[in-house]
Amino acid sequence: MAKRSTNVVPLAAVKPVQFGQALSERYLSYALSTIMSRSLPDVRDGLKPVHRRLLYAMRQLRLDPNSAFKKSARVVGDVIGQYHPHGDQSIYDALVRLAQEFSVRYPLIEGQGNFGNIDGDNPAAMRYTEARLTEVAEALLAGIDENAVDFRPNYDGSTEEPIVLPGGFPNLLANGAAGIAVGMATSIPPHNAGELCDALQHLIRTPNARIETLVDLVKGPDFPTGGLLVEPRESIVEAYKTGRGAFRLRARWIKEDLPRGQYRIIVTEIPYQVQKGKLIERIAEIINAKKLPILEDVRDESADDVRVVLEPRTGNVPAELLMEQLFKLTDLEIRFPLNLNVLDKDNTPRVMDLRQALQAFLDHRREVLIRRSTFRLAEIERRLEILDGYLIAYLNLDELIKIIREEDEPKPVMIRTFGLTDLQAEAILNMRLRALRRLEEFEIKGEHKKLSAERKELKALLKEEKLQWQAISAEIQEIKAKFGQKTKIGKRRTELADAPAEIEHSVEDFVEREPVTVILSEKGWIRAAKGHLDEKATGELKYKEGDGPKFTLHAQSTDKILVFGTNGRFYTLGCDRLPSARGHGEPIRLMIELGNEQDIVQLEVLKGGRKFLVASDAGRGFVVPEDEVVAQTKNGKQILNLADKERAVALSIVPEGADSVAALSEGRKLLIFPLEQVPEMGRGRGVLLQKSKADQLSDAQAFVLGDGLPWGNRVIAASELKFWRGERAQAGRLPEKGWPRAKRFKG
Repeated sequence: MAKRSTNVVPLAAVKPVQFGQALSERYLSYALSTIMSRSLPDVRDGLKPVHRRLLYAMRQLRLDPNSAFKKSARVVGDVIGQYHPHGDQSIYDALVRLAQEFSVRYPLIEGQGNFGNIDGDNPAAMRYTEARLTEVAEALLAGIDENAVDFRPNYDGSTEEPIVLPGGFPNLLANGAAGIAVGMATSIPPHNAGELCDALQHLIRTPNARIETLVDLVKGPDFPTGGLLVEPRESIVEAYKTGRGAFRLRARWIKEDLPRGQYRIIVTEIPYQVQKGKLIERIAEIINAKKLPILEDVRDESADDVRVVLEPRTGNVPAELLMEQLFKLTDLEIRFPLNLNVLDKDNTPRVMDLRQALQAFLDHRREVLIRRSTFRLAEIERRLEILDGYLIAYLNLDELIKIIREEDEPKPVMIRTFGLTDLQAEAILNMRLRALRRLEEFEIKGEHKKLSAERKELKALLKEEKLQWQAISAEIQEIKAKFGQKTKIGKRRTELADAPAEIEHSVEDFVEREPVTVILSEKGWIRAAKGHLDEKATGELKYKEGDGPKFTLHAQSTDKILVFGTNGRFYTLGCDRLPSARGHGEPIRLMIELGNEQDIVQLEVLKGGRKFLVASDAGRGFVVPEDEVVAQTKNGKQILNLADKERAVALSIVPEGADSVAALSEGRKLLIFPLEQVPEMGRGRGVLLQKSKADQLSDAQAFVLGDGLPWGNRVIAASELKFWRGERAQAGRLPEKGWPRAKRFKG
């Protein structure tokens, strides 16, 4: 049986601390760790710690671009074991992303195997895939063995890791970055490396260059998936000035003409970080929901390239109009944010503008150049010292050989006799006999002369800042030659274009006009049947069990339907977007924001120019113009204001020439009064139409008194209504025997 631990913390060691203070200190530590070690990239090499450790571990494994691939699992294991003690899946995800050509503009890792695809499919497990570094990563690591950067102990002190990479490639802006820290975030789109090199060269020549001039060179983001950047130049300049903004990015598409005036649209490039599979699913949902009736079908014909085919219903619809609608409804158009929030050389998070980010890269390159040059100069000094010793040895070869053969400790004697340094004496003693040939002496003199010239250049370089910037400029020119616009990888992929002008026509202008019958069931299922169905045909329609017809309306496919709810709101639905009558339809509550506790009072075809009489069960109402009730969103438009527990119960079209209002209560009391006593309003509670303490209003309608009162299947003549005529807000009287017994005037 295991013994219980006897380690007890002495009471004297326990110190009382305010909970708020302890929580604040610990949360601050967590926030700083998240900001500095996980989420924000370093402005100098553009990398987060996990990416930096991945590249350095792969270099230690000698996975350069010309070497053989190694299993990703081996790389992940080394990263976990030596530098980044976190979950293997998170590290593998970071490795995969650096190898995906559709995720990273200039991949830092070359992958072999299944590394996922633009559809959003996952990569294969790390035991199956293989990886090695690319030339871009090699440029980032160049000089790391030449004291170019500082190192620090790894997490367990067993080895060292670089604090930052030498960064010979402008990785921060070229590949971008994204991350969410505590209280801050970063979002940097990728850019074209050749354009960045041009901007860096200009900044070297003109340190105080204006942002506008730099934007002439760095025209905007350059995404790996291409697309069209349709953001105005003024907005781009403002974003780069402040370090914050957004870029409007659209898919690239072409129109393919077909016989008989038909065509189809081919999407060849989609916006950055949009998964093609989900994009096509979204377009299919729009087609099924009839949100875009002019689009008939979508299919994916992609292979290695992107090819999404869109089939319109008719060739009469302009392709530009169809695409404008899709840009609004789907991720075929996105806004990619810019938040240039990075860690500067002092590990302080800050938002930089374009010039500051470029200048930070140049300053880092200058520091790396000085450190590498100093390192190289020290190596040259050491080598020249050894070569000087060799030359002394050749001049005194016989005497040296004699000392070495006869002396027990030849090294001190050599130093004393020929004035050698300890390093020179050690180098001479380690020489091979074959190096004593005459030819070797000439080679040493040639090497000495070459190194002496290089030493002179390095000393001049370290002394003069102008020469340093010339050297950095030459390095940037080499990067441009390798990865610039004239290379396959460096050619700009995202084209800059002007946002198209507003199209005068709307989608509705191209919906084919045909008669339809709108059917709404008792349980709120709505559908549209082709043609104007008569009562017999309508009665043959099938409904769900326990359901039946409630409203039937003849309309055109181009019409809008007004829906008046018991909550006093009007909603607007397009007939072209209603589901087919082949099935049971769809719940109307999915199309409008109508609560389950509410119901539909009336459906009407929107014609415009008419007036409606609306009323609540509290007996209050008013006249509202039809044009005032049209809603633009599924939330509807509140017209009739209601008190608690009140419900809207009546909507009546005010016919031309109407002069009277008939109000009918639940207790079947009828009141007729002049229409002029009812005000016309755009919104409100209205006035009291019929007064009753215990009774509620059941229905109200406006009519022409001389034509009689329509009630059910009967029209009651004006001469028969004298007894029920009165003033607004009276209680009314019960109808005569033989009159309709329905509590509503219609149906």
